[in-house]
Amino acid sequence: MQKTKASADELIALILHGIEDVKGVDINLLDLREIENTVCDYFIICNGTSNTHVNAIVSSIQKTVSKAIQDKPWHIEGSDNAEWVLMDYVNVVVHVFQKHIREFYDIEGLWGDAKVTMVESSYNS
Repeated sequence: MQKTKASADELIALILHGIEDVKGVDINLLDLREIENTVCDYFIICNGTSNTHVNAIVSSIQKTVSKAIQDKPWHIEGSDNAEWVLMDYVNVVVHVFQKHIREFYDIEGLWGDAKVTMVESSYNS
């Protein structure tokens, strides 16, 4: 049986699992499909508490996705200072921020027309 490309839903579920595994906080899923001229279908945005935590979240996402569906990001940017790391899985782009950087750039505000889903964590932060 030939392996098919993972669905966006499966990829999103794996990314969320990777974030939760290392206790990423304030997770939002932005659905951009109804907005014209977007670069992808979904943004997943979350916070880490330090640059070490941000890098741990990024690493956890990569391992979780790679292990389950043998997919890796097309591009990763920002891991050097780990204040805002962008992981590009083509249709799904993950933004892992430190809290103060997330507040400064306000991605959710910039994409105000997107449908936002707050992801409940299975633990208390």
